[in-house]
Amino acid sequence: METRRNLKEEYLRQSVMTATPSELLVMLYDGCIRNLKLAELAMEEPADYMKVNERMVKAQKIISELIGSLDMSYEISTQLLPIYDYLLRTLRTMNVKKDLSQLPAVLEILKAQRDTWEQVSLASGGETGRQACI
Repeated sequence: METRRNLKEEYLRQSVMTATPSELLVMLYDGCIRNLKLAELAMEEPADYMKVNERMVKAQKIISELIGSLDMSYEISTQLLPIYDYLLRTLRTMNVKKDLSQLPAVLEILKAQRDTWEQVSLASGGETGRQACI
């Protein structure tokens, strides 16, 4: 079992290290979506609030990372910042109140962003460097 986990971790590490910037963005969106869906599952009866919090915090950290990676010298960054701010505020509110009623709207935004960056990644044809994602 330990060997299997080590292989999985090494595969993930290699995937991240060899990914283009746009592929990294897709990975971040995938991780955020996955954590939010797991938080939603943890809210089912009986609710496990510790797991909900754990998953919501992971999703918040991913959005914070997306905010931190913005280069405000690009117009797209000024357009993405309010979206990311909205997502982060909404995730924090949902986590504090343990009310996931806004989750479908958040997931819709995340999926649309994820799909957009996936198209950028495919269109760039494996292009490397910062220009592939900005």
